[in-house]
Order: sequence, then structure tokens, then C-alpha cells
Amino acid sequence: MGRRVFISGLGLVVPHGEDSTSVFDRVYQGDSAIQLVRSGTAEFGSDVPLAVTEFRPESRIPKTQQLFMARASQMAVVAAANALESSGLAQGHGVKQSGIYMGCGLGGAEVLQEGYRTYFVRQSRRGRPSTVPMIMASGPASHISLSFGIQGPAHTYSIACASSTVAIGEAFRAIRDGYLDSALSGGAEAMLNDGSIAAWERLGVLAKSHKSGPETSSRPFDLERTGFVLGEGAVLLILEAEQTLQKRGVEPIAEIIGYGTSSDAFSLTEPAIVGQEAAMRLALKDADIEPEEIHYINAHATGTSSGDPVEIQAIKSVFGDHASSLALSSTKSVHGHLVGASGALEVAITAMALQRGRIPPTATLTNPDPQCDLDCVPVHGREAPGLKTAVSNSFAFGGSNATLVLRKT
Repeated sequence: MGRRVFISGLGLVVPHGEDSTSVFDRVYQGDSAIQLVRSGTAEFGSDVPLAVTEFRPESRIPKTQQLFMARASQMAVVAAANALESSGLAQGHGVKQSGIYMGCGLGGAEVLQEGYRTYFVRQSRRGRPSTVPMIMASGPASHISLSFGIQGPAHTYSIACASSTVAIGEAFRAIRDGYLDSALSGGAEAMLNDGSIAAWERLGVLAKSHKSGPETSSRPFDLERTGFVLGEGAVLLILEAEQTLQKRGVEPIAEIIGYGTSSDAFSLTEPAIVGQEAAMRLALKDADIEPEEIHYINAHATGTSSGDPVEIQAIKSVFGDHASSLALSSTKSVHGHLVGASGALEVAITAMALQRGRIPPTATLTNPDPQCDLDCVPVHGREAPGLKTAVSNSFAFGGSNATLVLRKT
């Protein structure tokens, strides 16, 4: 029997802002942070619904440090500071031996674009000397370590959309099994540069602006869905062993009790029921609970025609008759898909949902797909004072799946 692991702090730099209370309230109210943004030049650009994070590092990070930090790393350091403050660890409590477990899909995407522009457009080999360390996916974890003097393990998981869920799961295991007493864990992603957006467009998975307004363009489980809305941001959770938390006298937000991962071995871009089902079953087994004990699922559901029905079928397979009694929702409907940071944001939202007894909605679900025939909490959030146990799913390109189980404290 391993040690119990709790979430004691949250640090957010996301499309809805930085204050966790305000972020959850806006998500619960179905307040969309999605807007129409011009990507590219006048000659070959396009208008794309995106979830942009309003973030300016000028007053938060010394200018000399900014020169060596990609946007994802800058947001990660500020989110880490917010998380430490939230947990009380910024008030003189040492985190020197804590672990850092981060998810990041692409690293310094905008720096990579700038480097190629220098080479191919300006026809110069004199790019930034700092390009290589700035484009590394491990940049956010490294800069958190440097900024706060944290000398424990600093690991990065680059697993597309499952990156930060896996990072949190691995940090959970390390603490539960006695390797660490605490960890900063989450994800960071900033790929809203023109080159990355064009690549996503070419793949054919980005949502088109909806007729009722760009803010409603992310439509998981809805017949009118056209793809997902790309977002950016950073989310850090403070995880602590029970004994460490008790010594500090801090009230936790929620407890992590189970974690499961799997691979589809099926397709780079198409999901498979069997893999998603395996991740959920493994997480429930790890938590040592029955499927009937789960009350809410924060679904991965991105708003693609193939992905949403597969997740519904996987949930039906795992939960059987209980599936019809479950509430599940996709908060991507209002905050978009943050890729390497998406899982961490959804775990944070799930933790706050348990803490407050409130289930956030799939805010844009007005015309349900008959294939998605479970209770997907359409349009309006729901009071749920009896909410005790929840699941957060992340299913990635490449067929990587990760599920976390959380419990109210």
C-alpha cells in the first residue's frame, strides 16, 4: 500500500486567466475564451478560432532571462510561481528536493519558426545562438528548476495531447512509491505561431468558425462540430505526500488515487476504443475502486467527428450500465485544446469540480450527435453536492492514452 498523494496548489496561465477561482467560475458558467484570430500574412493567411492566453512576461521575468526562454517556458515559470503561492510553499517552505514533471508537445515552436525564417527567407546562417535550448520540449521543466532552485528530478514527457496527464501520473507514482515527498507537475504549450497553425490546418483537424460566433467553434459531442480549437497556456499542480501536507497543516484541493496508461498500436491520428478502454480500466484498478464509484468524467473529447464517438464507446465498454448514470463533459468547449498543457488544465478543473461540488458543462452542446448519447452535461453547469470521485481522460495522437482518477477530500 503506497502513500496517499494530494493536490495542494494550482498555478494557471491559461486562456481564461491566472486566478484559479475565476478560471473555474468562467468554465462552469460556459464563458468561452475562444476568439477569431488572423493567422499569417494578408497574402496567404486565414482567420482561425483560437484560445489565446493574454500573457506578458515583462514584469514577471527579468529581461535577461527572457532572452533564453521560449513562450512556453515563460508561461511555465509564472504558472509554477502561482502554484507555489497557492500551496503556501512560497512562504519559506523548502521545495529544493521536489520533483518537476512536465508535459510539453512542441517546445519553442515560435523560436523554431524564427530560425527557419532567418535561414530560408533572410538567407542567413546567423540565427539566435540560443535557438537550440529554446526549442527543446524540456525547456519549461529546466527553467522551473533554474528559477526556483529545485534540485530534484526534472522530467519532461512529450506525448502530444497526453503529455501533461502522463507527467502528473508519473509524479503521482513517484510520490506514492516513496521516491519523492512533493512535486511540481503539469504542462506548458505555446504553438499559436503561423507555421504551426498552418500545419494543423493542413491536417484538417482545426475547427471552422461556427455560424453562431467564433466563441462557439469548439463543439464536442455536437453534430455541428468541425474540429478542435487550438489553445495555449501553462498549468502546474503541486503534489504532496499525505505526511508532508499534514506537517504543513494545509487543506488539499483533491486527492489523486489512480493512474493508467496504454497505447492503441493502431494509427498516428485515429483513436481506438481498445486503447482508451485499457487506460480507464487500469486507472480504476490502480485506484482500487469499482466503475460504479465514479460520478463524473472530464472527457478528452476535442470536437472531431472520429474522436468523440470513440471515447463514448470506450466509456460505455468500461462502465457498462453505470455509463448512463455518469455525468461527463468536455471543458475544451470553452478553453480549447492546449495540447501538451491540456490534460493538466482538465485535471485542475476536475479537482476544483470535486472541491466545489459543481460539474462544468459542455457549453456548446446544443445539437447532440446521436452517437454521443450519454449525459454530456449540455450548455449549463450542474450543482453536484454528492460529487466524490471523478476521472480525467487524455487521448493523444500516436495512440497514447492516459487516465487519472481523483477523489474529493
